[in-house]
Amino acid sequence: MAGPDFDTKISQLQATMHTIEQVLDIDAMRRDIADLGEQVAAPDLWDDQENATRVTGRLSALQGELDRVTALRGRIEDLEIMVELGRDEGDEAALADAELELGRVQKVVEGLEVRTLLNGEYDAREALVSIRAGAGGVDAADFAETLMRMYTRWAEQHGYPVEVYETSYAEEAGLKSATFAIHAPYTYGTLSVEAGTHRLVRISPFDNQGRRQTSFAAVEVVPVLEQTDEIDIPDEEIRVDVYRSGGPGGQSVNTTDSAVRLTHLPTGTVVSCQNEKSQLQNKASAMVVLKAKLLALKKAEEKAHLDGLRGDVQASWGDQMRNYVLNPYQIVKDLRTGYEQGNPTAVFDGDLDGFLEAGIRWRRGSEKADAN
Repeated sequence: MAGPDFDTKISQLQATMHTIEQVLDIDAMRRDIADLGEQVAAPDLWDDQENATRVTGRLSALQGELDRVTALRGRIEDLEIMVELGRDEGDEAALADAELELGRVQKVVEGLEVRTLLNGEYDAREALVSIRAGAGGVDAADFAETLMRMYTRWAEQHGYPVEVYETSYAEEAGLKSATFAIHAPYTYGTLSVEAGTHRLVRISPFDNQGRRQTSFAAVEVVPVLEQTDEIDIPDEEIRVDVYRSGGPGGQSVNTTDSAVRLTHLPTGTVVSCQNEKSQLQNKASAMVVLKAKLLALKKAEEKAHLDGLRGDVQASWGDQMRNYVLNPYQIVKDLRTGYEQGNPTAVFDGDLDGFLEAGIRWRRGSEKADAN
């Protein structure tokens, strides 16, 4: 059986990488890294811990992105040398290894190429993710907590810092809701395709009769605000409630009324923050979340497609976008793209890239269809 046309395929990979590097603007990325490096080296960096955390997180994310592109370019060059040596020496085993490496490199390049599709107004922003339990009682709360772990594990695997703003625990197990930010460029554009209702089917560990249970959780993704964003909220439009933050027990439970809930009266938007130590810190963090949600709402209303940014869903039958089935068989399937994974354990442990890539391509295809 004839092997692959290495010359053509390597040439295609090199052309694709050139396009990727142009779209990502590698030169600008290097300049940003140099600038952030100077900020990190400043002796007074940690005088402002919040800014220091943001600067170091962004530097880490950008450096990781540049390293991925550079390493991939090096793998393509190494592959070209491997093929040349295999041909010169008539080494069939080396050519077989080169064919395997070709397949692996093609897969990685395809994944990186997806980034070039993220050119929406807010796609380059960091992501603010909210999860809330839907229909299904304690199983839904447990599912919400599982989804939060899934996204934070995905972020950890990519080296992206996660900042948790709020975790509201359910009485028996799991979470009623949670809000957290993932601080890395393009995480909004990447994760925005996760907005919607997620559905879990399994034998409930909370049912002493061992019955199968269907439960739901809703995921909302909005872009983190930047200083250039204009969103002004008059004080009279906000109701501030303070309360004692709770948790699963132990020393982590606060004993003071430090948790803050903000309600935007005109829209009914409610956000909470309880993970900081002081009421002032929680209020500041909650305001960040509120402004991000209001900006997303404002822009979405201007474009007359509210779901485009907010992914506002009811978390029940009829509007689910992904199924996680653990019984009677095991599969995770996206209902929009048809992409599926037969290992739910890996997915819940953060193996989401395949779903994200398929979702981004699906969204781009939908946008093109709408434009036509």
